[in-house]
Amino acid sequence: MQRQARCFRGLVVSLLGIVSWTVGHGLVHAQTNIKLEPRVENHTAWYNVEQWGVEGRGWNDTKRYFDRLPAKAEGKVRGPVWKLSHHSTGMSVLFRTDATQLWVRYRLLSQALDMPHMPASGVSGLDLYARDEQNRWRWVAVNGPTNSEDTVQLVSGLPSELREYRIYLPLYNGVEFLEIGVPEASHFIPVPPRTTKPLVFYGTSICHGGCASRPGMAWVNIASRKLDRPGINLGFGGNGTMDGSVGGLLVELDAAAYVIDCLPNMDARMVAERAVPLVHQIRAVRPETPILLVEDRFYTDGWIRSGRRRHNEANHAELHKAYEQLIADGVKRLFYVSANDLLGDDNDATVDGSHPTDLGMMRQAETIVAVLRQALDDSGRTSSSK
Repeated sequence: MQRQARCFRGLVVSLLGIVSWTVGHGLVHAQTNIKLEPRVENHTAWYNVEQWGVEGRGWNDTKRYFDRLPAKAEGKVRGPVWKLSHHSTGMSVLFRTDATQLWVRYRLLSQALDMPHMPASGVSGLDLYARDEQNRWRWVAVNGPTNSEDTVQLVSGLPSELREYRIYLPLYNGVEFLEIGVPEASHFIPVPPRTTKPLVFYGTSICHGGCASRPGMAWVNIASRKLDRPGINLGFGGNGTMDGSVGGLLVELDAAAYVIDCLPNMDARMVAERAVPLVHQIRAVRPETPILLVEDRFYTDGWIRSGRRRHNEANHAELHKAYEQLIADGVKRLFYVSANDLLGDDNDATVDGSHPTDLGMMRQAETIVAVLRQALDDSGRTSSSK
């Protein structure tokens, strides 16, 4: 019976694919009337992803298509924030195809493809996932670029059956253009970005994606997959500091929830000055949207470097004080995430004592997802995971 059901679903999907496929590779998506006109070169059909859109963009009025902040933010946010907003972290492109191989053609914004503590596959790579027969997203392939502009085969040897794919874009580099290539005779169906309310994440280099080995392993992307919701990543490297200028942009996004994870870039004085005003700034425009305040992870070498441990403890104390003040002010749907479980207690989940490895990313995602599930189901209560 299960096998018959799977076959029936496969037939339905295949029929949908055939309906969407027109002569000469012109393709119209039934819901959006998107007409794709690929360029065919050497029996490969190339599709520009901008024709149907990438998920994870908060604004359409951007200076570059793959920017994370609107053009009007230039000069309003701090210079480093604006510069880092050109990175494509959190973005992904969705499509269906029965192609047995996939190619990508791209140009990256920066020739700095890697960092001393983060490989090119994470900084600048394109990370491919596919849905399996149980509708789960599972990893397929990633490229570790050696050039800022290239045409490469991302994967080959795929089964010739219609399947949904997702390509995550680079975490610490920008994208100038991106095309997906499939054999000319293959079906290709665009999947536009979902209109479900997104999870909006504002934070630091860890939120940004440092130091995941590949884009799909950034904790923001893991959390979005686990909750099956779009995610908008507003992590800005070392410059996520609860800025009011960024707060003014956050409230433009009709979010399912806001996750504020800025403490790794702040000290106790900054937390005391900025946490309460930022939450009130959001609440003034978005009175019902859940807000999560996240403590900064414990430095994994803090057990022996007491100064780092004291820094964590002072930050946590000020954030919890701000949380209690906000509750006393009557702020509802406010949630608190303790650092106790973000990275585990074995001290093995970071590259450098601060930035998570893939292990740390998974642990942080699982901890925050548990609170997000509660927040998304909550009817107005406040909560703390401490």
